[in-house]
Amino acid sequence: MKKLIFGTAMILATGLFSFTKAQLKQGNWMVGGNILTSNFGLKSGGSYNFILQPKAAYFLRDNKAIGGLVTFGFNGAKNAKTTYTYNVGLLGRYYLNNNQVHNLLKQGKFFLEGNLGIGGTTQTQGGISTTGLNLGVGPGYAYFLTHNIAVEGLVKYVGDFGFGNNSNTSNLEFNVGLQVYLPTSKVKQITRDIH
Repeated sequence: MKKLIFGTAMILATGLFSFTKAQLKQGNWMVGGNILTSNFGLKSGGSYNFILQPKAAYFLRDNKAIGGLVTFGFNGAKNAKTTYTYNVGLLGRYYLNNNQVHNLLKQGKFFLEGNLGIGGTTQTQGGISTTGLNLGVGPGYAYFLTHNIAVEGLVKYVGDFGFGNNSNTSNLEFNVGLQVYLPTSKVKQITRDIH
């Protein structure tokens, strides 16, 4: 009985220390997105802001993923110009391993994310317009709620460099997101079930 309890404890301990390793292996997929900011004013003249960013990536190697993202957002206030934000581009992620940085929690991983694409901002009523190269880079942390689902926090510099009424815009974004990590076999099964 003692051997059974000890063996079970060792398997659980090993599972906790390798909790985030299986999801980040070569051949797996990451699918999810960020809800960057969301607030709605309740008083007269209150503003609203909403940005949605779905993303998907494939792990080419362990801890290294490449994919794409799409961003769409808007903000404004009553009797004011509405600003629309948009972006389509490539996404790259690198998850730091335990030897590179000590994780705060064993169920989490620090990562670096970068994106490059076409994007911009447009305002209604003759406001500013910027369209061109969109660039983003920043660090983040993924906390795994389950073996395949992670809640993420990401701080990211995002800039649009191009042409329009205003040639450059830049922001510092604080993102909160949810990602699902799936092995390729599971993705194939899901696509078969859809068709």
